[in-house]
Amino acid sequence: MRIDVLTLFPEFIDAAAAVGVIGRAQQRGLLAVRAWNPRDHTHDNYRRIDERPFGGGPGMVMSNQPLRDCLAAMRAAASEPAHTIYVTPQGARLTQRRVRELAALPRLILVCGRYEGIDERLIAAEIDEELSIGDYVLSGGELAAAVVIDAVGRLQDGALNDADSAAQDSFENGLLDCPHYTRPDEFEGESVPPVLLSGDHAAIARWRRQQSLGRTWLRRPDLLARMTLSKADRVLLDGFMQDWLRQQGSTAR
Repeated sequence: MRIDVLTLFPEFIDAAAAVGVIGRAQQRGLLAVRAWNPRDHTHDNYRRIDERPFGGGPGMVMSNQPLRDCLAAMRAAASEPAHTIYVTPQGARLTQRRVRELAALPRLILVCGRYEGIDERLIAAEIDEELSIGDYVLSGGELAAAVVIDAVGRLQDGALNDADSAAQDSFENGLLDCPHYTRPDEFEGESVPPVLLSGDHAAIARWRRQQSLGRTWLRRPDLLARMTLSKADRVLLDGFMQDWLRQQGSTAR
């Protein structure tokens, strides 16, 4: 997969894509990330990239010409069709389902805005999709682009050392992940749940499923509301809820 990024700070994208899973994916030839600076496509001595907004108001707006010329150069750099995404708080919320869909594409172009954003005419003419990583505002799109690169890049075949890791992530089955523990089995008076030391794989699987259901009920009930639970899942969740309410009662006393 190839991901090209339009950004005023290519060094940020290069650094973010050089480490961890994404860095290894590039070393293995599974992913290619390239950053492009639209200032390289300006036609004035000052390499100006922004103008004041029509109608007045604070801030500046990124200009049409250098961004369009940069996008044209990006698209011409490779033969694969490119799906072009503008990362913006006004976009649709990025979800794990959408990440998986994007990960199956051969090529993405990510456009990072700055200032008050980019000219609306460019969005209408050049952008296929607008995506948001959350209901908050950043100083630019680079952090959001780095999130998309990481989320999509780690799903490329061979990027993770254990392919099952991605399948067990939060949101993959509509639920949050269960708790995880490692050695030692006792630390500062706190012990690992005995079932995880039992060697009973069926019991461990039931416990993990119950914890995943319960954690979602506690932290993201909106996710549960979208699901139709099986009878077995309902029994597990009811058991978790009863145990949790009993513990809350004990704590209150």
